[in-house]
Amino acid sequence: MLKKQYLKNKPSCKVTFSLPKEAVNGGSEVRILGDFNNWAWEKGATMKASKSEYKAVVELSAGRQYEFRYLIDGTTWVNDWKADAYLTTPFGVENSVVALEAVTVKAAPKKAAAPAKKKVAPAKPKAVAKKVAAPKAKAVKATPTKKDDLKKIEGVGPKIAQILQEKGILSFADLGKAKVTTLKSYLAEAGPRYKMHQPGTWPKQAKLAAKGDWDKLAKLQDELKGGK
Repeated sequence: MLKKQYLKNKPSCKVTFSLPKEAVNGGSEVRILGDFNNWAWEKGATMKASKSEYKAVVELSAGRQYEFRYLIDGTTWVNDWKADAYLTTPFGVENSVVALEAVTVKAAPKKAAAPAKKKVAPAKPKAVAKKVAAPKAKAVKATPTKKDDLKKIEGVGPKIAQILQEKGILSFADLGKAKVTTLKSYLAEAGPRYKMHQPGTWPKQAKLAAKGDWDKLAKLQDELKGGK
């Protein structure tokens, strides 16, 4: 079970992971392994046992999703019973998913320094000082970066779409301009489970999607198998 507490002072979330004792089946030590600790036992968050469950709190960056599982005594893997989602891995098993919303942190207003007192010469008789209002600055609207659903490209799943977005590939146009060798390097950098994917047709598919030519894209994808 997952419980989320978004922080007010930074774009992070404290996630409470809990696993019922019956799921541990008599094990003695339970740790949380996932994307956030490189699936390493020695870096896994150790869960503390109570009367009915094992529990641990992990602070994660908001605005993305993470795959994770529970590892019991370093040998037995267990999924969260109420995860946000489940993703099938290339190894034929499913990982649990915790999805965190993006949050905006408001900066604390700074106290304005008191203006220095200036010596003012005495006004001449009958002279009237006129106050001139300063012109108001026009607000400039920031142009949001266009994001496309990269999962519409065959061969690109939720996790790979996230990897591409973290590398600055946010739209179909971005993916259409990307070199296949660059995409392969991104997958290799993400780990061995993604290195096996073949992105050779992704730019071609993305160019059709960017043009809105969905019929041609559908015809191309009918000829593909797993994006190849």
